[in-house]
Amino acid sequence: MRMGMRRDSRLRVLFAVSELAPYVKIGALADTASALPAALAGLGVDVRLLVPGYPQVIDGLKSRGRAAVLPSLPGMPPAQLLASKHPTGVQLLVIACDIYNRPGAPYQDAAGQDWPDNAPRFGLLSYVAALLSTGASPFPWVPELLHCNDWQTGLAPAYLRYVDSTRARTLITVHHLADQGLFDAAFADRVGLPANAMSAGGVEFNGQLGFLKSGLQFADRITTVSPTYAREIQTAPLGMGLEDLLARRSDVVSGILNGIDTDTWDPDNDPYIERYYNAGRLAHKEDNRRALRARLGLPDRPEAPLFAMAGRLLDRKGVDVLAEVAPRLVNIPAQLVVLGSGDERHEARFLSLAQEYPDQVSVKIGYDETLMHQIEAGADIALIPSRYEPCGVNQMYSQRYGTPPVVHATGGLTDSVLNVTPKTLAAKTATGFAFSPLTGTNLLQTCKRAADLFRNRRSWRQLQKNGMAQDFSWHSTAEKYLELYRNLLR
Repeated sequence: MRMGMRRDSRLRVLFAVSELAPYVKIGALADTASALPAALAGLGVDVRLLVPGYPQVIDGLKSRGRAAVLPSLPGMPPAQLLASKHPTGVQLLVIACDIYNRPGAPYQDAAGQDWPDNAPRFGLLSYVAALLSTGASPFPWVPELLHCNDWQTGLAPAYLRYVDSTRARTLITVHHLADQGLFDAAFADRVGLPANAMSAGGVEFNGQLGFLKSGLQFADRITTVSPTYAREIQTAPLGMGLEDLLARRSDVVSGILNGIDTDTWDPDNDPYIERYYNAGRLAHKEDNRRALRARLGLPDRPEAPLFAMAGRLLDRKGVDVLAEVAPRLVNIPAQLVVLGSGDERHEARFLSLAQEYPDQVSVKIGYDETLMHQIEAGADIALIPSRYEPCGVNQMYSQRYGTPPVVHATGGLTDSVLNVTPKTLAAKTATGFAFSPLTGTNLLQTCKRAADLFRNRRSWRQLQKNGMAQDFSWHSTAEKYLELYRNLLR
């Protein structure tokens, strides 16, 4: 069967995803789904977004029309395909179905429990993504390539493996391997997969139906959100049980670093900060440092570097190691600001440190967008000691704001921060400080190394400028994906 598609010079890509800013956001995936397709469209790609019709998506559409009636899977409610447009201008396809019509977050209820029917809910998303990518599609626009994202779309490559029709090539991006979408094996029948699919060479993983495993098994290409993470997940422990499969398919596994919104995160045009600045006006950053200290109630001590950590207070972010060394860190001398929320024991530990060292430690529990921008602009050194980090964005924000980061050398942190050494300083390529393995001793020694360089104003200015010159835009990321798409279609 031939695909009933229009022929033109534009590459056609269907981008299937389970969350999408500004409608529904749980993590960085929603921002990626908004920014990357828009950047691809800017490069001339004919890209469409496919998302479930959660209430917040349907209610957020300014206009919509019915694009197609979708054939039902056995045991599934009927569904329709709606056509609309994302605020970025990218064409948007929405699956309207009662199975998505419920309040709260897309994956869990208000009590934080997984919705009991997540398998059919995201099985439907995968099924529709696959259907629209075949010659049997009820929608006239048919993609050449289907780009899946995380476990929620992982069954789509499996569906395409078992269809008797022309089909698009497939790519799946792993944003976080720890979330795998594992369900009772009986769900395989309900989501319309053939009986022989439930095998070790198919969609079965440790006796369960594995959505992400299915995508990794059958997609034509596999990407992650950084090159180093793509290598790390091919071995334990970061392979999370899938390392053997990924290692066997290593020839189709690669990593492309995510981007950031360089319009929102721009110190030369940031409405949240005290004073605009850029690489040519770095002296103005000091005004932001004074304003940040004043807001936090810290005394203004220009000779003491202001370290900052902003993010989730979880073990995987290495905050336990930071808390362990904080009393010695502030005796460098230095000051420390922490913004974030997460594990209650970590929250309590940092609040206790703030009480013990009121002139040196400030802690704000929760998330404050304005304060986040002010921290990036006002801090001297960013702290990102994550145990593992598929990509990460804070280190990119920090470099863009002339705030060199101290990072544990893992995942995307390795790929986006070039460690300070005599050689990289001389070459004017260093952008921050990296260390490994993650221990309190190594973190503290690296912080001391950063504080020592901070006192060398000439070298510090050059380090700041190096970081601010890095291109972390989505345009750069999109160019790499477009090259991968073209190679895949060849």
